[in-house]
Amino acid sequence: MEITDDRAFPAALAALSGIEFPWHHDEQADEATPTSIDYEPYDEFQCAGETAEWIRAWTGNEELDGAEFRVFGQDGTGGLAALWLVRPGPLTAQPVVFFGSEGAVGVVATNLAEFLWLLAGGVGPQEAVEFGSDSGVPHGELRAVAEKYAGEPRTPAEVLAAARAEFPGFAEEVESWCR
Repeated sequence: MEITDDRAFPAALAALSGIEFPWHHDEQADEATPTSIDYEPYDEFQCAGETAEWIRAWTGNEELDGAEFRVFGQDGTGGLAALWLVRPGPLTAQPVVFFGSEGAVGVVATNLAEFLWLLAGGVGPQEAVEFGSDSGVPHGELRAVAEKYAGEPRTPAEVLAAARAEFPGFAEEVESWCR
């Protein structure tokens, strides 16, 4: 498959950049509360050079260029959310993946529409990989974005189950890139 060099930011991602994501920290438990989404959307894709530097640093593999990723957001620790260009079709049809700052990795949605429903259900990419689908509380403003840009409503559990079923070997593939 030919990897597209399309870097036009999809309207659905642009709509997220104006939303304040809820982040609450429980000082006693030293962790985020269930109403938190540790996600900071970008206004545009990370540039190709930065993506290459990131994937090389993350994997220790200088042969990688990151061309199959379009990074569009991060969590507070520096973990990155990206579109993974693995199938024919537009950027919005590509799966959404997460690379955590401490090595957590996973597919969180089969496409951008599914990702919007994951967020609407109160689950960000980091929470999806590290805690699963029961970690969030629905978010009204994010639901409005999902209703505008995505199809049939989905729960976080449905989104994650579909992503894991379609891409069960993603973590192993990423591991094979590591040196």
